[in-house]
Amino acid sequence: MTEPQPVLHLAAGTYRGGGGRGLQSVALFADGRLVPGAAFDQAPNSAFSIYSERHDLHYVVDEDATGRVGVLRHGAQGWVRLASLEIGGAAPCHIALDRTETRLAVANYASGSMSLVRLDPQTGLPAGAVQVRANAGSGPDPRRQEAPHAHWVGFSPDGRRLYQTDLGTDEVLCFAIDEDGAVGVPRTAYAAPPGSGPRHLLLHPHLPRRAYLANELANTLTVLECADDGTLAAVATLSTLPPGWQGESILAHIALNAAGDRLYVSNRGHDSVAVFALDRDGMPTLLDYAPTNGASPRFFLLLEDHQLMVVAHEKAQTVTTLAIDADGRLGSTGTSLPIPGVGYVLRV
Repeated sequence: MTEPQPVLHLAAGTYRGGGGRGLQSVALFADGRLVPGAAFDQAPNSAFSIYSERHDLHYVVDEDATGRVGVLRHGAQGWVRLASLEIGGAAPCHIALDRTETRLAVANYASGSMSLVRLDPQTGLPAGAVQVRANAGSGPDPRRQEAPHAHWVGFSPDGRRLYQTDLGTDEVLCFAIDEDGAVGVPRTAYAAPPGSGPRHLLLHPHLPRRAYLANELANTLTVLECADDGTLAAVATLSTLPPGWQGESILAHIALNAAGDRLYVSNRGHDSVAVFALDRDGMPTLLDYAPTNGASPRFFLLLEDHQLMVVAHEKAQTVTTLAIDADGRLGSTGTSLPIPGVGYVLRV
């Protein structure tokens, strides 16, 4: 009898401190099974990555004291590392490409800095010196906001601006980028409420004046209006937790579906994904709180072509899948795969 072939290949990014072995291959089968494969140990502490279609390359951060970005390619024989670059910051946790895929930005959590790397347009490999811009300041939470903590970076659609969230200083920063790719001095695009801890910003792909800010410490979603000068103004703020819930929880990942009418936010502690419907103006209405069937859902990956969400749980050290219903709500599939040190999942 012929063995069934996987319908999809994934990889789980893992941390050494949790027993991870790098990028752990995971195969998804038609019956919903998740089956582990070989681990690629040349991508340690792989907390986040970004894929370049132009170059067929994956750029993967190594969230270590000496922050690095690995340039990887995945083929029939598995992973190959083509380059590894020190990016001048500590504990990089997020990475982004500009629209032309010739600039790479990295958020360095521990050093509270942003790194900008130019990529060779022919090869996609790093070229030239790394530009580093460090923030200063703190917030009212003495445990989590004793210093700047960059947590997300992203380019404006035209590539002329670079945004960065700072969980430690309760800010969204905006950097101007000139025609030569030099990054300017940052300005505060949005001052978040003290102690809210902005973690991730999401720019709506179809509504250029709409953005969303996921506030980790406050467990809130802030709807933002984008001005022509790059500043952001709060329009509304919603909790990502059920009314009256008293447990400890912090917010983690945020993502939109391809149509741009469903928004998802994960809660670590409540261990759920809050599902929001977006109207034509991008304003959210809560639909549901979906259990993720694991402790501390740090990241989730939308696989809309398979009607699935794949969730990485940092405390449970498991990966689970949730079914995406026609209305965008989520339901349990009963699938769970143990992966030591898991914190992230990517499609390969």
